Amino acid sequence: MSEYAPSFNRGMARLEGAIRMNRRIARVGAGIVCATVFLFALFLIVDFKFGYYLVCMFLPIGYIMTAAGFQVEAREDSKVAANVGLVLAAIYATLVLLVYFAQNTSVRLDGLGEGALRVLDFGRGGLIFNYDLLGYGMMALSTFFIGLSVRAESRADLWLKRLLMLHGAFFIGCFIMPMTGVFNSMADGQNGSGGVIALVAWCAYFLPVGALAYRHFR
Repeated sequence: MSEYAPSFNRGMARLEGAIRMNRRIARVGAGIVCATVFLFALFLIVDFKFGYYLVCMFLPIGYIMTAAGFQVEAREDSKVAANVGLVLAAIYATLVLLVYFAQNTSVRLDGLGEGALRVLDFGRGGLIFNYDLLGYGMMALSTFFIGLSVRAESRADLWLKRLLMLHGAFFIGCFIMPMTGVFNSMADGQNGSGGVIALVAWCAYFLPVGALAYRHFR
C-alpha cells in the first residue's frame, strides 16, 4: 500500500488547496458585502449620490462570491436550495448593475430630457427604481434559499442562517409595493427622508449578515 501513498497525499493536498481557495474567495466576497453596505449607509447619510450608486455596483459581486461559497459547501440534501439561491443572486446582480450603472453614466452625464429622467432617474421612482426593487426582491429570495442550505455548526452560524432566511421576507414588499403606486410621489423628485431612513435600517440589518458570513468562511 505504501506505493500508493505519494499519489494519495498529492490528491489530498490538491483537495485541501481547493477547499482553502473556495473559502478564501467566499470570505473576500463577504468582506466586500460588509464594506459596501457600510459605505452605502454612510453615503446615504451624507447624500453623496455618486458614491452610493457606485458601491451598489460592487455589493452584488461580493454577494455572488459569498453565495457561491455556501453553494459549494452545501450538503446533498440542501443542494437544490443552494443552487436556487445562487441563480437568484445572479438575477439580482444583473438588475442592480444595470440600474446603478445607468445612474452614474447616462443619467449623470448625458443631459437627458424630462421624459427620459422620469423613466431612468432612480430618484424619480420610475421604471428604473422599480427594477431596483425587483432586483433586491430577488436578493431577498436568494438569501432565503441560501439560508436553507447553511450548515449551522455554531451559534454564530445559527444566527446567520436565521438572518438570511428572515431577510427573505423583504421579497414580498419589494415585489408588491411597486404595483401599488406607493412611490408615485417620487416622480416629481419628492424623495423625503423616509426612504433614506428605510435604506439605512436595511443596512443595519444586512451588515451583520456579511460579518457573520465572513466569520463562517474564516
